[in-house]
Amino acid sequence: MATRPHVCTQRPLPADMMKFQSTVRRGGTTRAIIPIGKLWMNGSTLRVRFIGGTAAQHAKAKEQALWWTQHANLTFDFNNAPDAEIRITFDSSDGAWSYVGTDNRGIPLDQPTMNLGFMEGGTAGHEFGHAIGLAHEHQNPAGGIEWNEAVVVRDLSGPPNNWTEPMIRHNVLNKYRADQVNGTTFDPASIMLYFFPGSWVKSGVGTEQNEVLSATDKAYIASARAYPKTAPTVVDAKEIKVGATRRTSASIGKAGEEDLFKFTVTAGGTHTIDTRGPTDVVMKLFGPDSPTALIAEDDDSGVDTNALIRGDLIPGLYYVQVRHYNKATGQGSYTVKVRRG
Repeated sequence: MATRPHVCTQRPLPADMMKFQSTVRRGGTTRAIIPIGKLWMNGSTLRVRFIGGTAAQHAKAKEQALWWTQHANLTFDFNNAPDAEIRITFDSSDGAWSYVGTDNRGIPLDQPTMNLGFMEGGTAGHEFGHAIGLAHEHQNPAGGIEWNEAVVVRDLSGPPNNWTEPMIRHNVLNKYRADQVNGTTFDPASIMLYFFPGSWVKSGVGTEQNEVLSATDKAYIASARAYPKTAPTVVDAKEIKVGATRRTSASIGKAGEEDLFKFTVTAGGTHTIDTRGPTDVVMKLFGPDSPTALIAEDDDSGVDTNALIRGDLIPGLYYVQVRHYNKATGQGSYTVKVRRG
């Protein structure tokens, strides 16, 4: 029997398990590879803890993780902090997998967020791609891959993957909807694309095993749609006062721009953060005292196409990230305010 390929598991949160379903593209627009809502705040430092593993395994994981930070405005701190955002095991019986982007913060601290059960080629680089928010390239809505589903299910149901059919459909067969992702057209050279044999594809032409970041991977992760090094970071966040009489004016001055704000809660209780104006924006709230702990994200809960987040906040420092809904071309002015109640 021919050797069957190792395939990574892109682990979803339970609430996301059934979201990635094929459908027509929204407005004919091609988007791909980064699921909306999974990116960390630009300029974030992501701490990494190794749970087991050898010194050689640790060194290889570090080396390939840094492939991304050469281009993205992110930093990995391998400090083994107990509450690290990324926690890695090396269980050879559990394959290779990772949660995606900010989903990592939703995993209990006593559990791993990534497993490197095999590390041949660029596997660790691939998994760190998931950890910073990238999806599998073969699930790109623009990918055009037509699967021999029965063959894929048969092969992945057996070793070395031993997956259930729902896992197979989530990780291989189902494509993202175009309105669930941001990105490029299909990139056959992406490190986020695994090798698939020709027998799995109706055309008979499989995919290549990509061991390093492609030119498109590098350009995209550094672009305005992901983690541009020229964009504001946490240290540049503009301070806004809770309960200020006047709203804070702001503007998305160029496509892909993200504005960052911070505010301090001194007395716990219900707080509302909202935007106003003619611009269709998306807002994220992080904290307390952490630019990587995503609390909530909202698109249109405010007036018209404005964003609104309301929740009970404990004392601490919070961060607000605002971007245009259309990261490709969107621009426009808006105001933002934080108030109690």
